[in-house]
Amino acid sequence: MMRIDPQSFETLVLQYQTRVNQTLDHWLPSELVHPIKLHKAMRYSVLAPGKRVRPILVYATASALGLELALVDGIAAALEIIHSYSLIHDDLPAMDDDDLRRGRATCHCAFDEATAILAGDALQALAFYVLSHDQSMTSDSSARLKMIEKLSLFSGSQGMAGGQAMDLAAVGRSLNIDELEVMHTHKTGALIRTCIQLTALSSSQLSSEKFEALDTYARSIGLSFQIQDDILDVVGDTQTLGKPQGSDMERDKPTFPSIIGLDASRDKALFLHHKAINALSIFDEEADILRYISAWFIERTH
Repeated sequence: MMRIDPQSFETLVLQYQTRVNQTLDHWLPSELVHPIKLHKAMRYSVLAPGKRVRPILVYATASALGLELALVDGIAAALEIIHSYSLIHDDLPAMDDDDLRRGRATCHCAFDEATAILAGDALQALAFYVLSHDQSMTSDSSARLKMIEKLSLFSGSQGMAGGQAMDLAAVGRSLNIDELEVMHTHKTGALIRTCIQLTALSSSQLSSEKFEALDTYARSIGLSFQIQDDILDVVGDTQTLGKPQGSDMERDKPTFPSIIGLDASRDKALFLHHKAINALSIFDEEADILRYISAWFIERTH
C-alpha cells in the first residue's frame, strides 16, 4: 500500500522537480546558440526556481497509473514550458505589468519587453516541438496527436489564453461567482486538466470511466488551486509568494475573497478538495499521491 506523508511527499516532489529540470535543460536551446539573448531569456524564465506544479501533477498521475516516468518526461517539460510562456506574457506591461516573478525580476525587466514577447512566442512553439519529437513518449501516433490537440485547445482561446483575456476584461468590474469560476476554469484550470489528460493518454489500457474520474479530479483541483492563490494574495507576503502580494487587490481584479469573502473562499476550496477525493474513489491506494496533492493545493502557503 502506498503511504503518503509530508516527508515522503517532499521526497517525491524533489525527485519530480529534479527530473523535469533535467528534461527542460535538455530541450531548451543553449545560451551559446544564436540568437543568444533570446535563448538566455527563455532559459532564464523556464529554469527559474519554481514549484513545478504542473510537472508534479504529470508524474503523480503517471505513478497512479503505473506508468514509467520516462514515458511522460516530454509531457512534463512541454507543460512547464507552456506555463512559463504564459507567465512571461502575463507579466508584460500591456497585461499585469509585474516586475517580480518566482522571487526575481520578470523577463521583460531582466531583458527587455521585445525580447520577453519573443521568448514567450518561442517557448510556446518549443512545447509543441517537444510533444512531437520526444522519442521516449508513447509510440501510439494517434495518442500523441490527441495530446497535441488537447494542449493547443486548452492553452488557446478556449483555455488559458481565453481566461487571461477574461481576466483583463474583468479589471474594475463586478463579477458574480459563476462568471469568476468560468474565467479561472479557463485561465488556470485548463492547463491543470491538460496535465492529467495528456498523462492519461499515455496509458493504452485506461478505461473511459477512470479517464473521466481523473478529469473530474483535475477540474476540481484546478479551481481549488486558483482559490488558494486568491486567498494568498490577501494573507500571504511577497517574500514567501515570490511575486507581489496584494497585486490583484491593487489592480481592482475580481477574486474569490473579494466576492464571497475569505472564510467562504476557504470553504469552497475545501468543498472542491472533497469533490476531487470522491472522484478518485474508483482508484485504490495507487492514487494516494493525487489525493495528497489535492490537500496540498489548498493548504500551501506560496
